[in-house]
Amino acid sequence: MCIWGWCFFPLQRTQEPLAGRYRGSVKEFPNFNASQDAEALYNAMKGFGSDKEAILDLITSRNNKQRIEISQAYKSLYGKDLIADLKRELTGKFERLIVGLMRPLAYFDAKEIKDALQGIGTDEKCLIEILASRTNQQIHNLVEAYRDAYERELEADVLGDTSGHFKKMLVVLLQGTREEDDVVSEDLVEQDAKDLLEAGDLKWGTDEAQFIYILGNRSKQHLRLVFDEYLKISGKPIEDSIRGELSGDIEKLMMAVVKCIRSTPEYFAERLYKAMKGLGTKDNTLIRVMVSRSEIDMLDIREVFRTKYEKSLHSMIKDDTSGEYKKALLKLCGGDDDAAGEFFPEAAQVAYRMWELSAVAKVELRGTVRPAADFNADGDAKVLRKAMKGLGTDEGAIIDVVTQRSNAQRQEILRTYKSHFGRDLMADLKSELSGSLAKLILGLMMTPAQFDAKQLKKAMEGAGTDENILIEILATRNNREIQAINEAYKVAYHKSLEDALSSDTSGHFKRILVSLALGNRDEGGEDLTRAHEDAKVVAESLKLSDVSSGDSTSLETRFLSILCTRSYPHLRRVFQEFIKMTNHDVAHTVRKHMSGDVRDAFVAIVRSVKDKPAFFADKLYDSMKGIGTDERTLTRIMVSRSEIDLLNIRRVFKEMHEKSLHHMIEKDTSGDYCKALLAICGGDD
Repeated sequence: MCIWGWCFFPLQRTQEPLAGRYRGSVKEFPNFNASQDAEALYNAMKGFGSDKEAILDLITSRNNKQRIEISQAYKSLYGKDLIADLKRELTGKFERLIVGLMRPLAYFDAKEIKDALQGIGTDEKCLIEILASRTNQQIHNLVEAYRDAYERELEADVLGDTSGHFKKMLVVLLQGTREEDDVVSEDLVEQDAKDLLEAGDLKWGTDEAQFIYILGNRSKQHLRLVFDEYLKISGKPIEDSIRGELSGDIEKLMMAVVKCIRSTPEYFAERLYKAMKGLGTKDNTLIRVMVSRSEIDMLDIREVFRTKYEKSLHSMIKDDTSGEYKKALLKLCGGDDDAAGEFFPEAAQVAYRMWELSAVAKVELRGTVRPAADFNADGDAKVLRKAMKGLGTDEGAIIDVVTQRSNAQRQEILRTYKSHFGRDLMADLKSELSGSLAKLILGLMMTPAQFDAKQLKKAMEGAGTDENILIEILATRNNREIQAINEAYKVAYHKSLEDALSSDTSGHFKRILVSLALGNRDEGGEDLTRAHEDAKVVAESLKLSDVSSGDSTSLETRFLSILCTRSYPHLRRVFQEFIKMTNHDVAHTVRKHMSGDVRDAFVAIVRSVKDKPAFFADKLYDSMKGIGTDERTLTRIMVSRSEIDLLNIRRVFKEMHEKSLHHMIEKDTSGDYCKALLAICGGDD
């Protein structure tokens, strides 16, 4: 199907740039003269100091073939090695970048791999990035370049420096024998999907050899169809199975292979983003990707980067680097996609595919806290009473009991404690504990509805309203949870939640919250005809449609009604239709055309529809990154998601932020509060 000049194909056909289109950011320099350029570089480096600006301007504006000709001309004219002179004149990251650009790609890759293998320890991430992403021909060129440069066999060095299934998969990739036939057998696709399922989810243990054979040898086109078939028969993406069945370096390698099969530009966009986000910059990764992709697919990487991360690659490099190093990277980047203010067709296709994955995936939500086996409410009540009796409090005993019981079991402990000792367990805990630990333990002892009701109450009481808490809770709870919150709020505060929201908020924001608080979201599936009409309303409301909007008040009401009352499966289809109509992703468009609390509420709804665990993973990360910890948010999410989807959140957290939730909690909190949070977290990924 083609819309507005570009086509939407089935999922597996949208992953790579069309053949024949040059998608590099560095192009052949017109009227090129190797001798003149060699002379210009010689002059820039002679005498005291060097003209770094002249060096970077020249080298970043010539393609790799032209740079090699310049090196040869330099040798002929001056009898000197240009790379050796550049190394002598330049320093640090800037020197590594410029020297990297002067090498042919195969020799650049060979040097990166040699550096990754030598010395103490191995840089597995570098090995994974290069071997998972290169084509057959690039692998063959790399092997030859390694042999020529180091008089060694790359396969032998990899065998000597790695082990296990990770080593086996690297060796398979090093053969450069991935099938390249575009003709795909339907029967073989079905068989491979079935074999992968039986090798992983349906097998006691994992048959890694089957994963290695299929993912290491089949063609990209074939594997994309296999991934779709796998999703169909298993109800989850192949990535989920890899995370569940494999671990360590082999898991990371297989994930990289799958990402490159789906979309090589998307894989590199993620590598670049992770190299620059947070404190510090992974300059080796940044240099390697910018050098190696500048004449292959940098334009596609830029487009995907802007779609996924809501900022241009150019702006992130600009903010994260400095000096001549920054100038050279920006020249390789080739332009600022934020300047246009619009999406690209290729980027919109990526957004469409993300919604497609969200729509068809059947993700099993799993909490980290489960009912304790051999549960004994009487015994637990006695342990808690003993922990709080006399001088001092045994916080460790309290944490062990409360964090290792399900909420239903905790409610039984509350009742048993009252009947045995004639005391209110909540009151005793409140008097014996303090600070963040008290809030966490008391939160766990409430029912989920009571806990949410209390969080909403606290968000609205006192001077000012914490709109973020209102949005987080009301935008992410299902109908049953919302109805339970309403009942708990009424019992605890003798006022309806709707009345409280109405008196504490105003305007469109109030209407959104009140609509969500009714708990009247449809629970059926998608309706394609209705989804198309709903997408038109969304487009008109966000001023992206030429269709006459008529009564703007009526339009706003319909837009609000769609986002607040349609079912999640239906909304996923609406958001896909929206992309087809407008070439824009709905979340980015809402951010651009709306502001304040209304924008934040609608973005939260969209993100919750798309991937709720990712929404909470981001909030957890934000609560702990930088200086200080937002313990209120950290406690709220750890308590509220512990029996719903905290295991899913953990996995997404690790994938998005390259560190485990367990590790970040351990680093960012302390004492008994840390101990309790880690118990709820349930493990280190």
